[in-house]
Amino acid sequence: MAQTDNKKFFENLTGAGKAIAVLTSGGDAQGMNAAVRAVVRMGIYVGAKVYFVHEGYQGMVDGGDNIKEATWESVSSMLQMGGTVIGSARCKDFRTHEGRLKAAHNLVQRGITNLCVIGGDGSLTGANLFREEWSGLLAELVQQSLIDEEAAQKYSALHIVGMVGSIDNDFCGTDMTIGTDSALHRIIEVVDAIMTTAQSHQRTFVLEVMGRHCGYLALVSALACGADWVLIPEMPPEDGWEEKMCQKLSAKRAGMKRLNIIIVAEGAIDRNNKAITSEHVKNLVVQRLGFDTRVTILGHVQRGGTPSAFDRILASRMGVEAVLALLETTANTAACVVSLRGNQSVRLPLMECVQMTQEVQKAMDEKRFEEAVRLRGRSFENNLKTYKLLAHRKPESELPHSNFNVAVLNVGAPAAGMNAAVRSAVRVGISEGHKMFAVSDGFEGFSKGQIKEVKWADVGGWTGQGGSLLGTKRTLPAKHIEKIAEQMRQYNINALLMIGGFEALLGIMELLAARGTYEELCVPMVMVPATVSNNVPGSDLSIGADTALNAITDTCDRIKQSASGTKRRVFIIETMGGYCGYLASVGGLAAGADAAYIFEEPFDIRDLQSNVEHLTEKMKTGIQRGLILRNENSNENYTTDFIYQLYSEEGRGVFDCRKNVLGHMQQGGSPSPFDRNFGTKIAAKAMQWITKKLSESYRQGRVFANTEDSACLLGMRRRALVFQPVVQLKDETDFIHRTPKEQWWLKLRPLMKILAKYKTSYDVSDSGQLEHVVLSRPKESEAMAAI
Repeated sequence: MAQTDNKKFFENLTGAGKAIAVLTSGGDAQGMNAAVRAVVRMGIYVGAKVYFVHEGYQGMVDGGDNIKEATWESVSSMLQMGGTVIGSARCKDFRTHEGRLKAAHNLVQRGITNLCVIGGDGSLTGANLFREEWSGLLAELVQQSLIDEEAAQKYSALHIVGMVGSIDNDFCGTDMTIGTDSALHRIIEVVDAIMTTAQSHQRTFVLEVMGRHCGYLALVSALACGADWVLIPEMPPEDGWEEKMCQKLSAKRAGMKRLNIIIVAEGAIDRNNKAITSEHVKNLVVQRLGFDTRVTILGHVQRGGTPSAFDRILASRMGVEAVLALLETTANTAACVVSLRGNQSVRLPLMECVQMTQEVQKAMDEKRFEEAVRLRGRSFENNLKTYKLLAHRKPESELPHSNFNVAVLNVGAPAAGMNAAVRSAVRVGISEGHKMFAVSDGFEGFSKGQIKEVKWADVGGWTGQGGSLLGTKRTLPAKHIEKIAEQMRQYNINALLMIGGFEALLGIMELLAARGTYEELCVPMVMVPATVSNNVPGSDLSIGADTALNAITDTCDRIKQSASGTKRRVFIIETMGGYCGYLASVGGLAAGADAAYIFEEPFDIRDLQSNVEHLTEKMKTGIQRGLILRNENSNENYTTDFIYQLYSEEGRGVFDCRKNVLGHMQQGGSPSPFDRNFGTKIAAKAMQWITKKLSESYRQGRVFANTEDSACLLGMRRRALVFQPVVQLKDETDFIHRTPKEQWWLKLRPLMKILAKYKTSYDVSDSGQLEHVVLSRPKESEAMAAI
């Protein structure tokens, strides 16, 4: 194991002499193929033999052609495919001792003692039982003379690593399971389409989504589309819910809202564990209100289609981590599952996760519903809190009255998810008793007095809208500072919430600098990062970046598809991002690119030449397509045109080239479910911080906040949402190139290179520690992790 500056690198970890088998089991989930591809390529990369097990555990029991050695090329077009290419099946045989004995025999014959299982908790529990029985099974095989003593000694321990593939996100210990984000994409596509027809006819729609035991999909899709009511198994509605729901629907209709949406998880129950069906909900609405109501059951649509960018990246990271875990395992290592916490991959004991997952069901069966929600984890809990906060408006008489005025504005270029953040901020502000003001056209509009009060209903339906409905400009406040201070005095603005990119950070810094001159600026200010470039210091993620990544991967899929059936072709694609290579690098990982040129990692003509040679070799193995991404400002001389012409010339006779500049397509369109939810939750948290700061800084009848921590950026750092004074972010910022000095995602670049067969160095210092599943109460400072 190479050691440098206490860093751990994987180059000296070898898989020589090891055999790894990968299988998918249980229900299929989008992204499983990306995980299989990552396991195969990482396994081959470190010198191990890798085998596909077709048809899940059934294939392991049946053996023969179901267990086949995989090659690098055999996974070359799997990344963008939905479902699982190697097949999955429910297997009764594996549940029997005889079946497991056959499976053990089939593995030992091929020298396989490392198993990577991608499935739900049932599949992983089965794998663990198999591991525990392994030595006994081998002893039986020796007894039956099916294997000899030498083989039993040589293959004496079975090592298991699990990855959770389940669209329900029903596995404890991980923030997201493979397939969940893609399922949310399918649901939101349907909801967005339904909204147009429902508005045309003044209809109520009851949508049934998957989730027999887990309400995650229903809850998050309700948050992402602003549904009027949601029914989930973990938190059944209070008795008398029917009356409350009908009152809410009729109040909405009276308020001129033309459509109502109710989302029902297929496993929804009432307080007596009695099922609540979508048909029952529809009949209720029709009988009590007489509304035109339709039921849509989404069913297997949610499992289908191509995986989202998030799922491809998640599955690729998990697959690589799973192989690392298998390489480091010893005879005494417990079976582990690789999972996601915040934006970090972690290893957890498999059975701890399974036990906690089973605890949730037990709590629900025993009607301990609060406990069930808590056991689901902080991400689920926060989603539920945020939904309750935003969906149910308290009557005026029950609202607190604060006498504070809070202004919300968008700054910089538009980013998908900004509107969801504004809606969330406005509604949380109103429910905390503040008067909310919306500023149009950023700081420029602020200086001109384009400020108006916004009410609860004014932001209805904003969650799914792309761009910025408030209007946004890149103008900085410094030259308008006097007029801005005047407007703040005129409207008695007591706090500011800025939603935007690098300009918003510069803007808040300029306002802070002017506090000594203008007392009106001595108020709490908070900034929430929203930019497709994901270049804001102090936050690992920005609102809008996920939507942009999906636009890039969708386009790359189509472009690659256009080459199928034609001669060999290499595509050179230019992405946005200014000097920040996030979109090119992470988009490259999601799209299966061969290289991504970025400013942060300087390159020269020799690198370009070696990439051409690499592609030439690749084409000779029968792969038809190559994909190169280039960040727009990666190099002023090696332009997209230059690279295109160089590749065209050097590849002549082997492949031809095409180029594509994606441009503003990455900024537009409807926000992804991730961006809707991230925007919603981060803005809600920002408003709660504003309320706290306002009460702390209220003195002698007015607000006066002039401390460092009264102007903050709220960003996601590793596993938590953290408030950071903007003054402290100056040292972390490269102001010339408008990027953070350190960027976490650079650690993901070697993954793209490894999966494209380039020799590279990979820092695995963050890997390898087996953590435990703990159920602690989340601290105030901790985040709801990424949705």
